[in-house]
Amino acid sequence: MKVKNFTFISKTVFFPKEGILAIGDLHLGYEPMLREQGIMLNFNQLKNTKKELEIIIKKIKALFSLKKIVLLGDMKHNFGFQKSELFDLRNFLKFLENFLSKEDIILIRGNHDKFTLNNYELRDVYVSSDGEIAFTHGHLWFKELEDKKVKTIVIGHIHPAIVIGDKVGIKREKYKCFLVGKYKRKQFIVVPSFFPLIAGSEIKELYTGGKHEPIVKNKILKKFDSYVVGKDRIYNFGKYK
Repeated sequence: MKVKNFTFISKTVFFPKEGILAIGDLHLGYEPMLREQGIMLNFNQLKNTKKELEIIIKKIKALFSLKKIVLLGDMKHNFGFQKSELFDLRNFLKFLENFLSKEDIILIRGNHDKFTLNNYELRDVYVSSDGEIAFTHGHLWFKELEDKKVKTIVIGHIHPAIVIGDKVGIKREKYKCFLVGKYKRKQFIVVPSFFPLIAGSEIKELYTGGKHEPIVKNKILKKFDSYVVGKDRIYNFGKYK
């Protein structure tokens, strides 16, 4: 589905002119964490993440030129150091190198990403070569975002979702969604988490206050347009509120 200068493809956003694919929070390591707690799932998070993304990349390369992939932070789940998580992340990055060189795979540091990786730089902000699109995690504001050349800011962190239910509240289903709107005279795109096991958080459920509060506040997000991720297409649900 195409909207202005970008296209939603499943849970990702792609900028055809720049050839940039942005992917929201992966949270690799969530499944092993559940396993350690005695919760067993018949699901391989790493395998399924790669499989799903490969389909998306092939769709893009069939129609466009893919030049860069931006991971929008929270690539791993635990706040502390977990060796198995870094193993999964290296495995995932090696998978991405089948499609692009290391230099064209951009890692944004999220609030969960307290680590370093050999041969990879973790950035707070990445700005496209034309200076018009900035990518950041979304939990901290950086001066690069204030540049007048930047017209669009892409963030993750929020894990946006909407709940659809009946009038009496018996049946409720939650779906991942994108949020798009204006803030600080710039276009903001909030990307849903790529993480497959949890839909996310409805905007009114988001925490307020604290050091990890999103850079766009709830009252502003509620004015954004919402685009719901369906099985085979994206649905425009209009203003979130």
